[in-house]
Amino acid sequence: MGRTRRPDPRVAAVPQEPPHRDHPRPAGSSGGAQLTVRQPHPIEVRSYEILRSRVDLSPMPPLWRAVAERVIHATADLEYAVDLVTAEEHLTGGWAALRAGAPVVTDEGMVAAGISARETICHAADPAAARMARAAGITRSAAAVRLSYSEVGPGAVWVVGSAPEALTEIIARRVGPALVIGMPVGFVGACEAKEALRASGLPQLSNVSEKGGSAVAAAALNALLYHEAGRP
Repeated sequence: MGRTRRPDPRVAAVPQEPPHRDHPRPAGSSGGAQLTVRQPHPIEVRSYEILRSRVDLSPMPPLWRAVAERVIHATADLEYAVDLVTAEEHLTGGWAALRAGAPVVTDEGMVAAGISARETICHAADPAAARMARAAGITRSAAAVRLSYSEVGPGAVWVVGSAPEALTEIIARRVGPALVIGMPVGFVGACEAKEALRASGLPQLSNVSEKGGSAVAAAALNALLYHEAGRP
């Protein structure tokens, strides 16, 4: 497991190439989940051209760049270029797990709503989570993590965009994830939970600041789902 680090992207003077599109798996290939085939809308293509004219992320490894660009595209916030923290081998492991059909678990329905290319598991609104939270004296988000883990076991990709308590529970439960995308937003507990995730040794993608949220976490997961098979 590699040490996480933060790149130092350089500001570019000219636009880069338009965003790639994903290709279907060749006929006759076996095993795993099918790649997501996308035809980018012209507005999305133009958005990426503008993005790449304002910040050059080409020094980043391929998956890290794909995630950073999609998060910036989703938020129009260039600061994410230096706010994200991960390691390429962490993203590669998550990407491979998704291709193999690993389950995707989210901490809330809004994150799940932003992931249209893959079914997700979310127990945040499950009445059983509310009952467990009352009985165990924990938050509903933590209870939802326990319910989800009992369903999926090790090897899942976890996506957290709202609840710091969900990240804390994921770390404490030793869920054996393929990847944890931890990007809860807020002034209370969010930065601390993300810092704890980075210190946990789990394969992870997070950000340093208070920023984050459902759309950001979903965008990061979508970047992995959309990434070309030829560029792991």
